[in-house]
Order: sequence, then structure tokens, then C-alpha cells
Amino acid sequence: MNINFNTNYSLNLAQQNSDKTLNNKDKNEDDTQKQVVNGLELDAKQIQQLRELQSTDREVKAHEAAHQAAGGSLAGGASYSYVKGPDNQMYAVSGEVPIRMQKGNTPDETIANARQIASAAMAPANPSPQDYKVAANALKLEMEARSEAVKLKAEKNIQDKKDKEQNENTNKTENNKDFKNFVSNIYKNNSLDLSLNFNIAS
Repeated sequence: MNINFNTNYSLNLAQQNSDKTLNNKDKNEDDTQKQVVNGLELDAKQIQQLRELQSTDREVKAHEAAHQAAGGSLAGGASYSYVKGPDNQMYAVSGEVPIRMQKGNTPDETIANARQIASAAMAPANPSPQDYKVAANALKLEMEARSEAVKLKAEKNIQDKKDKEQNENTNKTENNKDFKNFVSNIYKNNSLDLSLNFNIAS
């Protein structure tokens, strides 16, 4: 079962739309505060938007990198959603890392997988709501595996007890056979001796 760590950083679209409808006074102020970025002349509002996009891009990529690093072989590659900034560059605003929520061949392997998944979910500095859901699912998987481990251990204890009793019964039977053979041999030997003695005596 594959699940995803989703990280979404929403930009304030209302703020962006209001930027387009600046009044004349704001336009005059912005004209005095223009900067050239990547060959484009940007006003103060665009510069602010660009800084926010750059910051979001760094946060999203660091967030997903933390998931990948902690997820190890259970985690897949990160994928991102991008928006174009005022400088015509693309910036990541959301991302996700798939992770396999899989059981192991034994309860102990499943517990190890669940712990790694939970660790991957909580690896970023600021886990998202989806990250908490993934961690909760991993905890549930671990609890199920622990329950299965207890059940298997109880079944093994019962089987071990049966095997022990069967071995004890087998040993008793063998001991009884050995004892019967021993007595039978003594009887046979004594019978032989008696008849020999009787024959010699007659």
C-alpha cells in the first residue's frame, strides 16, 4: 500500500490579485522601488512575492528531503508542484514523497517497517496534517504486528508444551519398554540357567 506525504504551501492569491489593481499612488511608489532580477524589472510587491516563493521553495524541498532520508528504502522519489514567479523562474509550492506501508515477513519486520514509516512521517521540522495521518497509520500497523507477535508466541508456547509432554510420554514408553525388555531378558536368562542346572543335576 503506497501512501504519500503531502506538503502544500498556499500563496495568498487574494494578495496576488490585489497587486494587479494598485491605485496610482501605489504605482508611483513602486516605480521608485524597482529592482532588476534575472533581467526583469520588478516592483516592491513583486520582490516580496519572489522572496516568499523562494522561501516556500526551500521549505518544501527541505520537508520532502527529510521524508526521503528517514524513509530509506520504503520511500520513493519526491515530486513537486511548481508556480512561475515574477522573475519567470519556477518555484516548488507543494510536494509529496510516496512511502510503502508494507508488512514484513514476520511481526518483527513489520514492527521495524512501521517504526521507519513513523520516523519518516515525523522527520520534517514542521510535519503536515498528512504526515500526522501517516504516522498514525504506522502506529496502527505496529500495534497489529505486536498483537500478532503475542499471538504467535502464545501458540508457540502451547506447541512447545505439547511437544514436551509428548517427549516425556515417549520417554516413559521407551523407559517402560527398556524395563520390560530388561525383565524379560532376566527371566529368559534365569529360565535357561534353571533348565541347565536341572539338566546337569539329573
